[in-house]
Amino acid sequence: MEFAMYVIYAVLLLLLGLSVYFSFKYRRQNDTALRGVYNAKMNICLGALLVLLAFIQLFAFALSYVRLGVGVVFFLLGLFNLFSGIRNHMFFSKRLR
Repeated sequence: MEFAMYVIYAVLLLLLGLSVYFSFKYRRQNDTALRGVYNAKMNICLGALLVLLAFIQLFAFALSYVRLGVGVVFFLLGLFNLFSGIRNHMFFSKRLR
């Protein structure tokens, strides 16, 4: 169980780093299609990050009402970011071709 938590925290740091990287790429890009792709990738990484944080809140610690509420909010926001990022990535990647 301890090794799994180290892996989860490593994935969290990776997703956080990727979201910061795509955020910088998004802000520096002038082409609107590439800006949309980078923004979509950033949303996908942030969505996955929030879903992973929700799982940590719900399963790694003793459950309380506050922890349950925070976990559910993170999960729903993460799913919204994840699906909107996937949808936007498909839309903007078609515009690049």
